[in-house]
Amino acid sequence: MKRVYVNEKWCLGCHLCEYECAFAATGLSDIVKALKGKPVYPRIRVEEGDGVCFSVNCRHCREPLCVQSCISGALSVGGDGVVRIDREKCVGCLTCVLVCPYGAVMPAPDGHAAMKCQLCTDNACGEPNCVKHCPNNAIVYEERG
Repeated sequence: MKRVYVNEKWCLGCHLCEYECAFAATGLSDIVKALKGKPVYPRIRVEEGDGVCFSVNCRHCREPLCVQSCISGALSVGGDGVVRIDREKCVGCLTCVLVCPYGAVMPAPDGHAAMKCQLCTDNACGEPNCVKHCPNNAIVYEERG
């Protein structure tokens, strides 16, 4: 399965991936109309420290702890290997946030549900927006052994 990988040597720390992720989640076609003057809620985040920058995103684990711990069945692994959240089923207990070893599951801004990267499968981008718009190709979407 293809996954998002980060090469921290190439990451500039520009946070553009966060904006592109938040934009992709809106479902709108104009980034300015979607984000200007509004809070940004990406499903990926850039961590910085000691001169190193890298994005943190869902790894779509083969045996995800978040799915195993979900009490409502809102988290599931699709046939394509993508870990998805059904917001209608999520009860907001946020156990998934606590058990994710990568810190890639976050509370949604509405406080009702969790949110995470779903590889832009909810929109027809073809590849994750963070990958498509990374100016330095620090984020890639590929299959690795």
